[in-house]
Amino acid sequence: MKKFQFSLQKLMDFREQELDRQKNTLSALRVELQNIEEAAEALRVRVAEESAELERKCAQGAQAYEISVRKRYIVTLQQDIHLKEAQAAQKRAEVEAQLNVVVEATKDVKTLEKLEEKQLEEYKALENKENEQFIEEFVSNASIRSMT
Repeated sequence: MKKFQFSLQKLMDFREQELDRQKNTLSALRVELQNIEEAAEALRVRVAEESAELERKCAQGAQAYEISVRKRYIVTLQQDIHLKEAQAAQKRAEVEAQLNVVVEATKDVKTLEKLEEKQLEEYKALENKENEQFIEEFVSNASIRSMT
């Protein structure tokens, strides 16, 4: 009997490659999201530092011009934070969508794996049947030869 070969092996290989590609895309999106969140956190830290510095300068009696410039800088940083938060929200949506794609690709691969298992079981059953038939023929031929 010839060696077992899954009839849909090429399709399974393709689906596995597609799953790997989708997983890589998901990983890249997650890295991008992490980078955006880290940048937003760095901006928040910067705002806190600048606010503390502004309070210190006000307590020391800084000039109105200097206070105005620092306040505008803090507002600009806060706007940058809002921009980063919006980017992060969009990236989260992309990650979620890509996660759904990965789940579907995984289901496709699992379905093919189950089909392969079923075909392998059928192959083994057929192989056992052929072996039993061979043994029966061998025993029958041996008993015919012993009679003659």
